Amino acid sequence: MEGLKVHSSLKTVEWKNNKVVMIDQTKLPNRLEFVEFSDFRQVADAIKNLVVRGAPAIGVSGAFGMALAVLQSNAQTKDNLIKDLEEAKKILIETRPTAVNLKWGLEKIMGVALKGSDVSEIKKLVIDTAKKMADDDVQTNMTMGKLGSELFDDNDVILTHCNAGALATVAYGTALGVIRAAKESGKKVKVIATETRPVQQGSRLTAFELKHDGIDVSLIPDTAVGYSMAKGLVNKVIVGADRILRTGHVFNKIGTYQVATMAKQHGIPFYVAAPLSTFDMKSNPEDVVIEQRKGSEVTGIGENKTAPDDINVINPAFDMTPPQLITGIITEKGVAKPPYEESIKKLFEAN
Repeated sequence: MEGLKVHSSLKTVEWKNNKVVMIDQTKLPNRLEFVEFSDFRQVADAIKNLVVRGAPAIGVSGAFGMALAVLQSNAQTKDNLIKDLEEAKKILIETRPTAVNLKWGLEKIMGVALKGSDVSEIKKLVIDTAKKMADDDVQTNMTMGKLGSELFDDNDVILTHCNAGALATVAYGTALGVIRAAKESGKKVKVIATETRPVQQGSRLTAFELKHDGIDVSLIPDTAVGYSMAKGLVNKVIVGADRILRTGHVFNKIGTYQVATMAKQHGIPFYVAAPLSTFDMKSNPEDVVIEQRKGSEVTGIGENKTAPDDINVINPAFDMTPPQLITGIITEKGVAKPPYEESIKKLFEAN
């Protein structure tokens, strides 16, 4: 940790000299390490192995993967280049099934590629669009932060689960972007972060990010959420999202549903912050595939075993929080309030 400097201007994922540069989040908080990719398959592996994570960051990484794919392609005709892009899209989309931003990023790139008239125009369009998506992500988060910060008061203690910070986006963050904006507006706020087992995004990433930004943060075990709320240590809750349905059902890191249920029990407002690119206006709750991750994430920490051999493990990466537990959903176009079907529709009409 010593001497490790992190700035809010730090980019989680970036396009540099026709390569994709990412912070390797599996190495945090011990080492700030950047990895560089020139092959879209490497980007696919990075998404799958959580080198990059967080729905908005994955969306932009997918777009950058497509940009690498156009550079890698030897196609001489538009049709062949589109075929290569379709192949890359297929490989990239299979990496994480629950986060909707990945599909959004890949489809946006596919859409602009189809508009290009020849190979060189398609290459330029794809790369320019992916770069613009990265810039827009930062802008979106700052707008969202400003709108959301109005829901928080001076001296609030805000509980957050998982990492919806600068590291989950290109920069600035969604839920943590709201906390940053509250602080920037002069409000004194403190944060309680859950460790977020089994991959520890709260202790490794959220605590790391907030500490380096000079925001007062305390870490709690996931099992202490009820205790913290019952003791009056928490005023508000804010989390990010990997997918939000038109009905207001929110899919987010496993454990979010428990936090929301506890918040309801204690009369604590529970907010979600996510860009419109996280919304899935077509699926129903039962249609959404919850990613199941490998058992070794639960049976050990790094190389250290914490469970007996050959034990059965259930390790879902996400859960679903129903709309009746959610006070408001903060987006870059405004805050949706119940009834969600109506308010979410309005946000899209205003878009």
